Amino acid sequence: MEDWLQAALRAPAVLVTVAIVEGSVPREAGARMLVMRDGFAGTIGGGHLEHRAIGMARAMLEEGGTRGGATRLERFALGPGLGQCCGGVAHLAFEQADRNQMALLDARRNVDTIRVLSLDGPAWALFDAGGVHLAGAGVPPFDPALGTHVFRDELGRRWLADPIRAPRAHLMLFGAGHVGAAIVRALAALPCRVTWVDEREDLFPSTIPSNVTIEATDIPEALAARAAPGTTFLVMTHSHALDLRLSVAILSRPAAHWFGLIGSGTKRRQFEHRLRERGIDQARIDAMVCPIGLPGITGKEPSVIAASSAAQLLAVWEAQAAGAASHPEVSPESN
Repeated sequence: MEDWLQAALRAPAVLVTVAIVEGSVPREAGARMLVMRDGFAGTIGGGHLEHRAIGMARAMLEEGGTRGGATRLERFALGPGLGQCCGGVAHLAFEQADRNQMALLDARRNVDTIRVLSLDGPAWALFDAGGVHLAGAGVPPFDPALGTHVFRDELGRRWLADPIRAPRAHLMLFGAGHVGAAIVRALAALPCRVTWVDEREDLFPSTIPSNVTIEATDIPEALAARAAPGTTFLVMTHSHALDLRLSVAILSRPAAHWFGLIGSGTKRRQFEHRLRERGIDQARIDAMVCPIGLPGITGKEPSVIAASSAAQLLAVWEAQAAGAASHPEVSPESN
């Protein structure tokens, strides 16, 4: 599915945001879908709700946003109104996508941003995660810790506060060969950031997914050493010697993290011996994942390895997110 922010930069479109949820609904508050005249990007959960929302958004495009202004808030009762089994109520905000706002959000996709939108007029503003004003008009005070929500100002006007959260999961992928390229494709639509590293700049494709940053460098070990805490690592370069140097750099980092190394059981045994010789703690060696991928999937085609590894990474990231749920949020920065 196409990235909604990138789509918003190209064509007239209406952004549909789940603003309020009551009871059981297909998606959470903050889910978004961008609707163009000839397509859409993102999803608010599918089904009749999404079908109705697409129709209403395209009507707004045809009308130029004149009916009810450029923004609207609509209430949908999923059970009696739409015949969906969820049975809850979803309030959807419809707005003409502002290209200037979308360009600023696109530039900040690796750091948290809060947008505040008037539901009774054209005003909007952007703030950082701490509530510091970045761009746009002046807006009434709001609580940046509440997540996506609708509030009223002292005159009774409605506003939508909508955090755009950067992906918490960050993969540093070493190797631009067939398997590395397949993994990048497999992760393109998933909620993560990928730093793709190789010394062979000519191997990188001319077009890359929006969640990928390329690093062409002769000293990839330095990138591994200074990666942010919580980074996950996959190593699959063209050289066993380079794989070993990267393994040493990753396993020498002070913080625990997930590290996967492509290879067979034989390669693992060889690397365990060499890593011990280089003074790497046995507990860190034991935690190294090699071979990579889900148990029971034995295909060696790049696309099979990529699908298996992507599923494995999702499990790792969801476990990390669950473990961090009780801790204060820290906005991720670009690495």
